[in-house]
Amino acid sequence: MAGSAGTQAAAGTGAGAALNGGGRRPGAQEIADELRERIRAGVLKAGDRLPTQATLAGQFDVERGTVRQALQLLEADGLLANRSKGSPPRIAPSTPAGDEPQPTMVALSPRLVDAFQAPRVRIDAVCMTSETLMLALGEPLRLIHEGRMRPESIDVRILLPSRDIDLAFPVPVADSGQGDGEDPVHRRWLATRNAQGQVLRHNLRSLRSSHGIDVKVTFRALPFTPPVKLYLLNEEEALLSYYMVQRREEEIDSGTTLEMYAATGTQALLFSFEHRAGHRDRAFVEESQKWFDALWETITSDLTLT
Repeated sequence: MAGSAGTQAAAGTGAGAALNGGGRRPGAQEIADELRERIRAGVLKAGDRLPTQATLAGQFDVERGTVRQALQLLEADGLLANRSKGSPPRIAPSTPAGDEPQPTMVALSPRLVDAFQAPRVRIDAVCMTSETLMLALGEPLRLIHEGRMRPESIDVRILLPSRDIDLAFPVPVADSGQGDGEDPVHRRWLATRNAQGQVLRHNLRSLRSSHGIDVKVTFRALPFTPPVKLYLLNEEEALLSYYMVQRREEEIDSGTTLEMYAATGTQALLFSFEHRAGHRDRAFVEESQKWFDALWETITSDLTLT
């Protein structure tokens, strides 16, 4: 450990001079950024202890209080572990490869399984249709039916585009020439939206009679086309993926092929933000939940799946 501490101290030699070359002492954010760079470069590795606060204060030519603030910033970002008054903190393990973004259809189901371990499950979603969520719920529902988990309640709220708006996608590349309200692409999207929503609602509500679980599934209509999918799980995790709009030909009614701008969401990468992972993730989860709640309570309207 002495060698490691010596290496770390050597790596910091001149750090204060480099940061305060203009005669100004560095602030907590600048010190945190410098330590963050050492972690990124591998000078400080997972499991290493940081130098003591006194040593860091000497390296950066600042008061120990400034060092403490810098360490608090690193801790909030999930970069420090075992921080206590008794000894310097260690560098936290790096994010495992298994947490790298994966296609939505691959990543969403295991996240839902984890969410359904809670006694009171809360799922909020913003999407074009319920397809991905409907399919991903299959695994937690199977585990419930097998008796391997049993939440007390499930509350699902879903925001879908209104049937009455002009969607940004899917839309025909050229005018269909069939008049307002007769667009075959819009008609097919609407039928899909309604059918998948009904299946999702039925599958969840069936848990009332089969397992006595308190289930609530509610839909509301958005007055715009969402450019992303957003899933909020138990107010603890936010999952986001982008709709990738492409120009392609698809089969419409009765074998008719039509060129359209359409989006796929199942293969787009799903990015996870966890409330417990640090300040940035926590802020994203909280702001995403506020955004969803604001939409739910203001500009959205009742949605009936028919």
